[in-house]
Amino acid sequence: MHLSPPPAVSAAAVPDDAFVLDVREVHEWDAGHVAGARHIPMSTLLERIDEVPHDTRVYVMCRVGGRSAQVTHYLGQQGWDAINVDGGMLAWEAAGRPMVSETQTAPAVV
Repeated sequence: MHLSPPPAVSAAAVPDDAFVLDVREVHEWDAGHVAGARHIPMSTLLERIDEVPHDTRVYVMCRVGGRSAQVTHYLGQQGWDAINVDGGMLAWEAAGRPMVSETQTAPAVV
C-alpha cells in the first residue's frame, strides 16, 4: 500500500511561535535543534504521545523529512493537526533559521 505524502511546509514558512516536534535521535538533537522545540525521538513517540498538544498545529521535524513524514502521517490519522517540515533540519539550517545546541559547540545538523 502506498501512502500519499502528508501535508508539508517549507522550513522558511514555519511560524516563529510554532510548536515544533523534533523526532530525531538524542545525538542529533544535542548537536543542533530549533529553540523551543519539543524533542521526542520517533522510537519513543507512542509512550510519550501525551506530550504532543492537540490544541495547536504540530510542525514535525527530523534531519531531512523521512522520519517526520511518517510521524506526521501517524499523528494525522490520530486526529492531530500535523504538518511535515519539508527538508527537515537541513532545510531549516539552509534557510538561515535560528538553532541552538546542547553542547559547547556551535549548533550543527548531524
